[in-house]
Amino acid sequence: MTSDTKQTELVAASPQRLRELTTHARVVLWDFDGPICRLFAGHPAQEVAAGLLDWLEGRGLHGLLPVGERQTEDPHEVLRDVDRRHPDSDLVTELEERLTQEELLAVRSAMPTAYADPLIRTLTAVGSRLAIVTNNSPKVVREYLGTRDLLACFGPHIYGRSEELQYLKPHPRNLNRALTAMGAAPPTALFIGDTPTDYEAAREAGVPFLGYARNERKVKQLKEAGATDIVGSLEPLLGAVRSGG
Repeated sequence: MTSDTKQTELVAASPQRLRELTTHARVVLWDFDGPICRLFAGHPAQEVAAGLLDWLEGRGLHGLLPVGERQTEDPHEVLRDVDRRHPDSDLVTELEERLTQEELLAVRSAMPTAYADPLIRTLTAVGSRLAIVTNNSPKVVREYLGTRDLLACFGPHIYGRSEELQYLKPHPRNLNRALTAMGAAPPTALFIGDTPTDYEAAREAGVPFLGYARNERKVKQLKEAGATDIVGSLEPLLGAVRSGG
């Protein structure tokens, strides 16, 4: 069995619930890193975070972040932490650009999430409108989608990290931007995400949420955040869409 199959046996929204979610969803919003691909599969996120911290240290800013915050393996947390201390600064602008370049490098070895590509194409074929709402750079999302010939499925609807870092998820701003641009009411959408911040943003925006959890740690995090509809593989969701919702 594949790891996705094993995980599906561990946790899966019921087929009936998946049919309900897909039947009511005219717009499907996706997080990027996780549900669509593992961006840092070959360029580990912890190494990227360490590189950003080394860059700060090289600028004489080793003491900028408390010791606890310097232990993070999440490069987005490094960026958030620096922005909280120096909002709208040239330092944050430079750090964000360095992170974007690391993400672009990661695209080369990113691993597609099982069943994501056919699910995206099937949703498009049945008339669903798609958007991506992510804390990654939009440049990175477009680069990856281009390598998979999926860019046309999303069109202009890619809402990612900007210089206004206070609006990263869990803030619902980009979810709301996507809904407004697509003329969709929150109950007619579905957001597929894999983190507590995805769930929190969906809850704030009033959008139904489906959690994708590829391992037990992700399951635990999503459940503790309050998510109730969780799958360990996108395969049953693909089946629900193909069966007509």
